[in-house]
Amino acid sequence: MTATLIATDIGVYDQRGERLLEPVSLQLEPGRPLVVLGETGSGKSLLSQALIGTLPAGLAASGRVCLGGSHLDAAQPADYRRLWGREVAVLPQEPWLSLDPLMRAQQQVAESHRLVRGLAPRAAISVAGEELEALGLAGALRRYPHQLSGGMAQRVAFAAARAGGARILIADEPTKGLDAARRDEVAALLMREVAAGGSLMVVTHDLALARLLGGEVLVVRRGALVERGDSRAIFEAPRNAYTRRLLAADPRCWQRTPPVPAGGPTVLQARDLGVSRGGRVLVEGLSLRLGAGEILGISGPSGCGKSSLGDALLGLHPPHAGTVVRSVARPQAYQKVFQDPPSAFARTLALGQAIADLVRRQRLDGSRVEPLMQRLRLRPELLARRPGEVSGGELQRLALLRAMLLDPVFLFADEPTSRLDPLTQQEVIGLLRELAGEGCAVMIVSHDPELIARTAHRCIVLDGAGAATVPAPQPRPDSAGAALLR
Repeated sequence: MTATLIATDIGVYDQRGERLLEPVSLQLEPGRPLVVLGETGSGKSLLSQALIGTLPAGLAASGRVCLGGSHLDAAQPADYRRLWGREVAVLPQEPWLSLDPLMRAQQQVAESHRLVRGLAPRAAISVAGEELEALGLAGALRRYPHQLSGGMAQRVAFAAARAGGARILIADEPTKGLDAARRDEVAALLMREVAAGGSLMVVTHDLALARLLGGEVLVVRRGALVERGDSRAIFEAPRNAYTRRLLAADPRCWQRTPPVPAGGPTVLQARDLGVSRGGRVLVEGLSLRLGAGEILGISGPSGCGKSSLGDALLGLHPPHAGTVVRSVARPQAYQKVFQDPPSAFARTLALGQAIADLVRRQRLDGSRVEPLMQRLRLRPELLARRPGEVSGGELQRLALLRAMLLDPVFLFADEPTSRLDPLTQQEVIGLLRELAGEGCAVMIVSHDPELIARTAHRCIVLDGAGAATVPAPQPRPDSAGAALLR
């Protein structure tokens, strides 16, 4: 089958001439996905950006690309622009960042039809509506991006990207931050493109998505290609040691958390708790007790009230019914680690200054910062940087450091790993386990049932309609996959 994109010796360099990505050659074929796997900072996104001429300022590419019958020099990104939307389309990792916050869904897609395909305004609106309805978004045509779920926003971005008729789709972390159901929706959407004869390249650290897509897999580490091959061969018998370590970081391969010692003091208790947001009842009649050293998992679909429940237990959101008793009178003893690390830090403030401000304001012992940095495997030079200048995994560990300085007895970790690669995710969960082992009660929200099954001592499953199931752990045998607490 004729390849739609052929790339030869694609490399990436910074302004000093330092090589960030070793030369890589690849080709995209209609009907066969190409998946690029690797941890955060491995060079996956640099490869995709170099292929389509969208590298950040200060970076340059080398190599040749044959795209849509055009032979392009990767060092001349301006040559690619006439092909954007027409020959190649991009599905970004954060759909909300690619959608105009002031434009409704149907208008977003119609604009692409009008500007790229040249349709008249009325025809563009009509076609956009039909395409969104075909994607199951008939009821969302007039919604703004902030009114869409993650999966819905990704479908709108998909329709907008495809409006110009491009035969090649490059998706950069398309399932980042989505729950398992939404991830599977996006996978089905991408495979629909493949089934229709399109060419697909997916950059991801989501192992489940990579398995679903199949095709050819490239594994990248520290800017170099370390392994490539058929998806089944890679997942069943990886040859490279790094690939084996990456796949072993999948929660399905983790050891389960040891049982919590019995008889620990109660840290937090809720009785007949009811939680609502926006007039919608999310949790009703929930009672629970959380002891020192216990890890409680919270699972359920997006929007079911997981974060709202945690906020109510912390006292950040008032419950509409019931009571919450926090056994320790010190308010700082109850802490939260946010889902999106950048949202927890001031963007323009150096991280060291943010931590120093906390130490001063709370009258803490500043000498504890350095040993905690060492324990969390954080380099001292990170403190001189701003939040946008460190990786997501480093920022999440700094958020943990900040919480640990306050000696919490209860830590609410709200989707702490949803934006992290498998290796960094495993590291962060390991740190939470260590914290629990020292007597801190931990509540982890996750959309990954495998992670909850391996990490939590107990699990609460929310359905978003007020019901909360609090089952006892009843693991299935390992041969059936991970033990699901249901």
